Amino acid sequence: MMEEDSIWMKGEYSDIGASTPEALEISRKSRRLIAELIGDKSPEDRIKQRCVIATGDPTIAEILRFRQDPVNAGLKALEQGAKILVDIKMVEAGIIKKSHRSSIYTFIGRGDSLAKERGITRTSAGVLNCQKELPGSIVVIGNAPSALLTLCQIMEASTSRPALVVGAPVGFVNAAESKERLRSIDVPSISTEGTRGGTPIAVASMNEIINMFVRFGQNNS
Repeated sequence: MMEEDSIWMKGEYSDIGASTPEALEISRKSRRLIAELIGDKSPEDRIKQRCVIATGDPTIAEILRFRQDPVNAGLKALEQGAKILVDIKMVEAGIIKKSHRSSIYTFIGRGDSLAKERGITRTSAGVLNCQKELPGSIVVIGNAPSALLTLCQIMEASTSRPALVVGAPVGFVNAAESKERLRSIDVPSISTEGTRGGTPIAVASMNEIINMFVRFGQNNS
């Protein structure tokens, strides 16, 4: 769908999340500053930039991992109006909802009776309860390592998988392990290495793909 040096990477950066002239100027200034630090040569660089801006931490760029061409996979899924499935409401609240046709649903709250029955986390139960919705979807996990581990178990047992997984759970219990396991699976993914991660990184990664989707569409209209 895209070439690394295609026209949408050129020219003044625009952010559909910036809805006023002042907000757009702040966004552009931030991009120029961060681009000087970490580069601006590829779609992956754009995701790194947004994650750095979201966290205020330039070292975040060093721990982001991209597997199986996730940007193109995400753009194609958005073009098809794929569902976006997320672990918690905070992630759902942060994802841009305009300029695409993809509906956003949370795992949490969709399997509470199963969670009580099995004694598992609510997000894990939600993933299990939504198995039929996973193929071709975009999954964004920014908080719950248990949800990502459950998703990995499902993907390992089936060749019908999400179109893209953004896995950035944070913490010291299973966060690093869940993301390492994700990277071992044949599925397009964006993740962080180690214990660091969180909702801001997961949301920023998804929103940058949405921003690319809009800009790519504009450059081909």
